[in-house]
Amino acid sequence: MASKYDGLAKIIIQNVGGKSNIISVSHCVTRLRLKLKDASKANTELLKKTEGIVTVIESGGQYQVVIGNHVPDVFDAVNEIGGFGDLNAESHEQPREKMGFGAALIDIISGVFAPTLGVLAGTGMIKGFLALFAYFNILSTNSGVYQLLYAVADGFFHYLPIFLGYTAAKKFKVNVFTGMALGASLLYVNDVLVLSTGEVISVMFEGTAFATNVYAKFLGLPIMIPASGYASSVIPIILAVFVASKVEKFWTKVIPDVVKTFLVPMLTLAICTPLTFILVGPIASVLTSLIGVITSATYNLSPVVAGMFVGAFWQILVIFGLHWGLIPIMFANFTNYGYDAILSPYFAASFAQTAVVFAILFKTKNEKTKSLSIAAGISGIFGVTEPAIYGITLPRKKPFIISCIAASIGGGIIGYGGVKAYMLGGLGAFGFTSYINSETKDISSMLWVMAGVAIAVVIAFVATMMTYKDETSTEKISIGAVASKIGISIASPMMGDVLDLDSLEDAAFSSGALGKGVAIMPHEGKVIAPVDGIIVTLFNTKHAIGIKSDSGSEILIHVGMDTVKLNGEHFTAKVKQGDRVKKGQVMIEFDIEAIKAAGYSVVTPVVITNMEDYTDIVIETGRTIDINEELLVLI
Repeated sequence: MASKYDGLAKIIIQNVGGKSNIISVSHCVTRLRLKLKDASKANTELLKKTEGIVTVIESGGQYQVVIGNHVPDVFDAVNEIGGFGDLNAESHEQPREKMGFGAALIDIISGVFAPTLGVLAGTGMIKGFLALFAYFNILSTNSGVYQLLYAVADGFFHYLPIFLGYTAAKKFKVNVFTGMALGASLLYVNDVLVLSTGEVISVMFEGTAFATNVYAKFLGLPIMIPASGYASSVIPIILAVFVASKVEKFWTKVIPDVVKTFLVPMLTLAICTPLTFILVGPIASVLTSLIGVITSATYNLSPVVAGMFVGAFWQILVIFGLHWGLIPIMFANFTNYGYDAILSPYFAASFAQTAVVFAILFKTKNEKTKSLSIAAGISGIFGVTEPAIYGITLPRKKPFIISCIAASIGGGIIGYGGVKAYMLGGLGAFGFTSYINSETKDISSMLWVMAGVAIAVVIAFVATMMTYKDETSTEKISIGAVASKIGISIASPMMGDVLDLDSLEDAAFSSGALGKGVAIMPHEGKVIAPVDGIIVTLFNTKHAIGIKSDSGSEILIHVGMDTVKLNGEHFTAKVKQGDRVKKGQVMIEFDIEAIKAAGYSVVTPVVITNMEDYTDIVIETGRTIDINEELLVLI
């Protein structure tokens, strides 16, 4: 199905080196994330100037095209046109770009978590609102409404290992049901073995933060489960699926195709399930605990300094997409403590950025800046700040610095208040309920967050109002203009009004059966060559002419409707079939008034008859055009 973003999608695909240069494409909240075979083939500067693209970032081993709130629609268009498949699963045979450890880690984290973020945030918001309603006695925790909604709000997070088993399997190229089965096993053993027996045989690392209970043995080896269990955990399932990807790859190579369908998953699970509980899971649990211990110790040294640091640098991390690297810290703390205090100060940053944008809106006299500020400001209220950063504050430098300073102060206040996030909730205005403890109905963290946000907003707004002055900004160019630079330009063969083809009564043209293009209502009786090329067709009746340009495009110009019946009367040919013509050369002259007097329309279709050789055509109707002005662009 056609999308209004098809044109933008085609521009993106062509300017990252074409389909053949794209290994995979995914998206997060605001940006397309592409893995390219050769990033040097990308036309980054042109993409940055394209209308509909906020900016382009190369970070974390990814080529990131920042779109904004409508990135899912652009992703769908890119995926549809590029034919990259569901979630863009990568082929084992595709070449991979070598990445450093940090870049590879961020690439894995974003690939595993990004598909789940929308639902994680949505269920978190439901949980937060339920806690708020319970606090104000709007809903009873014993009511059916509360319990049913809480089931999905808490259920998604509780069974997160199963969902991450799916996304990790897509990332590591494993059978997705194998990944989900491993996630289910983590929860099954936790919910059935532990809850049914409850008998602890021994405790590994007893007395430390890494204590792990042993409930049973597998061939004499201890089955270890952390005290907090595997519900809502993230690192164990990611590591388990990574190991499974190696095991499955081995079995896929050695098992005959006739029995591969069931033997590969059977053997993979038979090996990886015990391996997960005996080795991978415990190692992952130790890593999770270690992350929690280190981050908590750092935070406890000075919550204010930690808060100021996170607040000041959060937007900078967002610019490069590096904030993904902090996601495991948040989930490790959720797993260990039931809350996260380390990243909570980030919450002030998006509001500080938004306040700066609204201050610019009030101060600027530039109409385009006003328009951009309104859109970016509204987006920022709901936590999506890339349009504000790339479109307004970062190019002007000082407003961006002001937002970081204000966010740092707000973050320091949040740190001072010992704010705890109890869930991953919504962004921006929808995120406040993430700081409500649904178990104890404690809203103190939310109140401290509100205070930190309010102070950050006031500082950012006032400082920007005092310092902002309009500057000359770089203008975006339209998709049509970009297409002109990367496509094949076809000039107008006549002066007149440009119309849609579907406005014609002749079904052969209006249906597009003869090609795509436009119609022109001529103002003078001349047809000139729109390109350099060869006359491949000239009807004896002289009313229609076909040209093949030097670039390969085939153009049909048909003067009037049913004018073939005039048998050449009122038409004069200035060229003959087989002639080479230069752009601007007169090819046909005709008498407009005489043709009209004979009862015929002179509206003239101009169509490309070999559209199968092109990705798309860029047209603009509803205008008056002169000869030699750009009429069509072929991509």
